Amino acid sequence: MATAYHNLSEYDFNSVPNAANMKFGIVVSEWNYNITGALLQGAVETLKKHGAKEENIIVKTVPGSFELTFGANQMIEYTEVDAVIALGCVVRGDTPHFDYVCMGATQGIAQLNANGDVPVIYGLITTNTMEQAEDRAGGKLGNKGDECAITAIKMIDFAWSLQK
Repeated sequence: MATAYHNLSEYDFNSVPNAANMKFGIVVSEWNYNITGALLQGAVETLKKHGAKEENIIVKTVPGSFELTFGANQMIEYTEVDAVIALGCVVRGDTPHFDYVCMGATQGIAQLNANGDVPVIYGLITTNTMEQAEDRAGGKLGNKGDECAITAIKMIDFAWSLQK
């Protein structure tokens, strides 16, 4: 469903499992940090609201959104996280660079999900304007970071339910 019809921060609180025993990695792009920092804040606050312990939330930065795949892969390989949230923001410019960065990051995250055992949550905002990004990073459309945190909790719960 298009974000225009759904606030990214709205969800049924009671449908979210308790995250007290879950460990999260968050890889966040430094590029457009005015946006990605707000996404990070939303994700961390939402994880804690659902019981995640501060010591079980590992945050690492990468230079840009294209590097999110590498960062997520390294976090999976060298930490013991149950899920990784990848947060980035790419705003369309005058060149095709936007298309290449978005495509590369999207395909990379999809590949990690298809081939791995640790869910990687897609928190890449791709917009035409900075205003659209701001609307999705705590603005009038909510915060994509909140949505990603809920998704991470639910995907860990999903994976654990199959391992029993």
